[in-house]
Parts: sequence; structure tokens; C-alpha cells
Amino acid sequence: MNTYNTFTFSTVPNIVCETGAAQKLGTLLRQQFPDVKKALLVTDRGFLGTGLIDAPRASLTAAGIQVQTYSDVLADPPEHIVLQAADSARQYGADIVIGFGGGSSMDVAKLISILAGGDQPLSSMYGIGNVQGQRLPLVQIPTTAGTGSEVTPISIVTTGETTKMGVVSPKLYADLAILDASLTVGLPPKVTAATGIDAMVHAIEAYTTRHKKNALSDMLAREALRLLSRNLVVACEDGSNLEARQAMLLGAMLAGQAFSNAPVAAVHALAYPIGGIFHVPHGLSNALVLPHVLRFNAGHAAASYAELADIVAPGAQGSDEARSQSLINAVEELAKRVGIETTLREVGITEADLDRLADDAMLQTRLLVNNPRELQRADARAIYAAAL
Repeated sequence: MNTYNTFTFSTVPNIVCETGAAQKLGTLLRQQFPDVKKALLVTDRGFLGTGLIDAPRASLTAAGIQVQTYSDVLADPPEHIVLQAADSARQYGADIVIGFGGGSSMDVAKLISILAGGDQPLSSMYGIGNVQGQRLPLVQIPTTAGTGSEVTPISIVTTGETTKMGVVSPKLYADLAILDASLTVGLPPKVTAATGIDAMVHAIEAYTTRHKKNALSDMLAREALRLLSRNLVVACEDGSNLEARQAMLLGAMLAGQAFSNAPVAAVHALAYPIGGIFHVPHGLSNALVLPHVLRFNAGHAAASYAELADIVAPGAQGSDEARSQSLINAVEELAKRVGIETTLREVGITEADLDRLADDAMLQTRLLVNNPRELQRADARAIYAAAL
């Protein structure tokens, strides 16, 4: 029996993809949640400072919904921020949580909805399928086209100096996701570039995962990669191009739906220590190791990489191996064109750090088991050395 045709697939039940949709937030919420009275907006100070949250907040007030804003979210959110935010939601009496921002704000919003809606401690939620009880209604509004967190059931928390843990549960799927490109126009080109490549990694890894690869996730991954690869350069060069920005948001969301159901692998496993130890943004961490992991996997995933090359490097010719190389060349070229760092040295990593990175990468067993080729510690270190 073909296991490819045997699968389960879950995603967010309601999605609004429309430039300007966030300005109608109050109306959209009233339609889906007629009884809500108190909304907690969850964001970070950087996004709050752009003023882009003002119109959505005003639309909530106009719809008769009280609003409180929690804006202390930090990148790679530490545990104490999550707990503080949940306390804030409880004291306010929030009956709906709205994540407004990049992956960090949306990840915190997911956990607030669970923590404020019940009494399960956060420490007991880490891992896969450990969330119990009910949660508050949850709306997610991404302000970057990268993580796809608005449609994933995963929340990543920084639990120590450099360690991260994930909460993975279908209860973390939002009730509504809103994709509005007007919220992303202020993103600097380098952030647009790194988050866009992050989304491409989600699509590539979902398409080549060893576990749970299926027809639906494959279709989503291919379309995500098409949208992302064709619009990334335009979005970086002309940040006010709303058509390109909306295409990037849609691509990132489709990639999020794909990897929620067909999980990511070694690129992410090797990226996490770079972010955890050196505080390199997640998207850039992924981009730095991507071509080197693709090379490592190429012999075991050539047929799949060749299919993706037809999207990212149209016109690629020859054998599966040759077209796989075209895919690797295309992602390297893309990183150069959009101007992000392409070596570990550029983000302050040296030869002396490689052993620690390799040790930490091997702890990411949840991700490594999905890689098309088995990866040992020596392989991880060699990949980091190639990326140096």
C-alpha cells in the first residue's frame, strides 16, 4: 500500500487573504465571534512603534470590543515573557487573543490562549500532543512573510540561555488567520529577504521530509515555492509593491500549512543552535545552512529536488542530479541577490564554535528524524564548516 496516499491533514479553519483586511478586524471578529467583549492584542514594541496596529485597534473599538495591548514580546521569546503575557491576559479578563507580528508574537499569542484559558502549567506542555483543556479564541495576523506561524500548531519558547523547546498540539491552530500585505510594507529589505527564504525552506523541507509527506502538503509546498521564488526579489527591491508582498504572505502561509503536516528537517535542526547561541534571526539562520544541507541530502533526495528545480530554476536541464544542483545554485544566487549574509563568519561564528554548534544540532532529534538522509554529528560539523 502506498503510504503517500494515507495521511491526515489539519489546518486553520478560516483564512482571509486580502490587502487592507486588518482595517476591518472588528467586523471580521464580530462575524465569527459575536459574543467577544475583551481582546488582547499581542505584539512587540518594534511593530507597535510603526503605528500599523492603530487602524485595526480602532476597528475593534468601533465594533464594541474593548482592547488591551501586550507589546513586550521579544524575539525568540523566553519563558518568563510567555508567563507574564498570560498573567496580563488573565488580569484583564481577555476572551479573545490576537497575535500581531512575526513568528515570536504569534507563538506567544498561541500559548496565552491556552494558559489564560485553563490552568495547565507551561512546563507540562513541551513536546508533542501534551496540551490539555480549552483555550480562548485565537486570531493570527502575520506582519512578516516567513514563519507561517499563523497556520501552524507549533510554538517555540526559549527555555534557557541557548536552549529552545517546542509546544506542538492541534489546539494551537488559530480560529482565524488574516493575511494583509499592507502590514508588511515597512519591513526592511534584509528582514524581507531572510523571512522569505525561511518560508522557502519550509516548502523545500516539507516536500522532501521522510515522514508524513503527502499529496496535499506537496501541492501546497510547490505553490508556496512558486509564489515565494518569483516575488522575493521584487518585494526586497520595492518594499511598497503590495502585489508582491501579498504573494509573499500567501506563499509563506501555504508553506506553513505544508510543514505543519509534513514536518521540517535538518536545515531547521542546524539553524536552531545558530539562533540560540548567537542570536541570529531564525530566517537568516536557515538561509545560512540551506545550500549546504541541500548538498548533503542531494544523493538521497535528487528526484524531489529535481521537481522543485523546475519551479525555482525553470529551464533546468539534465538528470535529477543535475537539476538538483540547479536548485542549489538558484537558492545560493537568490541569497546573494537579496543581499543577506551568506557565511557563518559574517554573523560572528568562527571555527572554534563549530563543535558546540554540532553538539547542539544533534539534540534536535524531533527534526533530524525527518531528514531524507541520516545525519551524524560529524556530518553536522562538516555542514557548519562548509557554511563558514
